[in-house]
Parts: sequence; C-alpha cells; structure tokens
Amino acid sequence: MSARVSIGVSLKMYFGHADARRWFARVAELAAQHPAVADGRVECFVIPTYLQVLPAIDAVRGTNVVVGAQDVATADSGAFTGEVSAAELAEVGARLAEVGHAERRRLFGETDDVVAAKASAALRNGLVPVLCLGEAERSSAADAAARTVDQLRSALRGAPDGRVLVAYEPVWAIGAPEPAPAEHIVTVARAVRAELDRIAGRDGSGVIYGGSAGPGLLTTLGSAVDGLFLGRFAHDPAALSAVLDEAGALADARAEVVA
Repeated sequence: MSARVSIGVSLKMYFGHADARRWFARVAELAAQHPAVADGRVECFVIPTYLQVLPAIDAVRGTNVVVGAQDVATADSGAFTGEVSAAELAEVGARLAEVGHAERRRLFGETDDVVAAKASAALRNGLVPVLCLGEAERSSAADAAARTVDQLRSALRGAPDGRVLVAYEPVWAIGAPEPAPAEHIVTVARAVRAELDRIAGRDGSGVIYGGSAGPGLLTTLGSAVDGLFLGRFAHDPAALSAVLDEAGALADARAEVVA
C-alpha cells in the first residue's frame, strides 16, 4: 500500500469556458497553498472538457495538480471525426484519461471491449487510465465486488503495463443524495485492490471511490480506499479544500503504517 492519496475531480459538462477558467484559478491557488498537495502526499487531478484541457494545464502550471481528459479514442490517429487521441493528449501535457464512465456506457453504447481498447490506448501513450467501474443495480457488497473485479479484468485484458486508477462508482450512487454505504464501498474496494495487486506491471495503482462522494467520506472510509473521485461537490473549492485536508490526514496515517 502506497502512502499517497489521490483526489480527483471531473467537471463533466457543467461549466462553460469562462466558469471553468475561474475554477481552475481557484484550484491552482488552493493547491499551491495546501501542504499535502505541495509536498506530494496527496495527488490532486482535475478532468475538464476537451476544450478546457489546455486552459487547465496552463492554470495549474507550477503546482502539483495534474490534468486529464474525460474520454479518449481507441486509435492513436486516423480518420476518426470528433475523436481525441491519447497520443495528442499526452503531447499537450495531459496525464490521465477517464475511461468507461457509466454515462459513456449508457448514453453512447460503450461496451466492455470499447473500454478495454480505450484503456490500452491510454496506457500505451503514457496516460494513467481512470477506469470507472461498478455495478448498475444495487446488490449485495459481495456481488458488487465480484462484478467490479470482472469488469477490471476485462478492461485490462491484454493492456500494456502501467499505473491505473480504478474509480469504483456504483451506477446507482452516481448523482444520488448520498454515496453508497461505507461497508459496501470497503468490501468492493478491498476486492479490487487485491485484484490489482495480483496483476503484474501495475505498480502504483490504486482504488478511489466516486458516486456522490464529498467531505467527510474519506475520513469514514480510511485506508480502505486510496482516495476519492469527486463530482458536483467539488464545484465549491471550499468543499474540495475540506476533502484535501482529509486526504492529507489519511496520507500521514498511511505513511506511519508503511514505515
């Protein structure tokens, strides 16, 4: 288990360009002043729309915040109108790519095979795939763990070596008033982490929770997860700051265990 804790934010398509730039500026200021982000104990990443990737990279330059994209093409180049390749994202300074979000599956018909192709594209171009996995319908924690582990195996089958972040996001909890119950998250996260540990070539990988995640949850979950993947709750930089404080405390606790 690494001591580092990862906190990510996806903006989906909520912000227009001007609002996003203002938010990036506030996050850059917050990150520069936050000791756990500044010294690397906490990894902070933001995932805006494609049009906002370059302004985000410019805004956070000089901080430890890293920027990713909300999707990635399966191919590296060619006649793929409307697509953006992992090769180009890496070229401009993106570091991560969100892959397989439930909305991509539901709205755009992405299959497990497509998700696997996108994960491979990210890895072969040096991007960290943020693999969004989780059960569609509410079920027992044991069943959810088995389903999510199966999704992970499918997503990484034949993929190049490299770090991955698994964002466990039970579909029924996305956009809900509350996250999934802590006991449920812990059971699934531990099963996914055990699977990651069994796969060669995945050094530095981790499991983060998303799905109505917000302040207070990371303290409840503790080291069962390696961080959180935030959505609308992080639109308020004050809420993001509170989560980063929790992440810093968790990173310190994990460092003591590792030592």
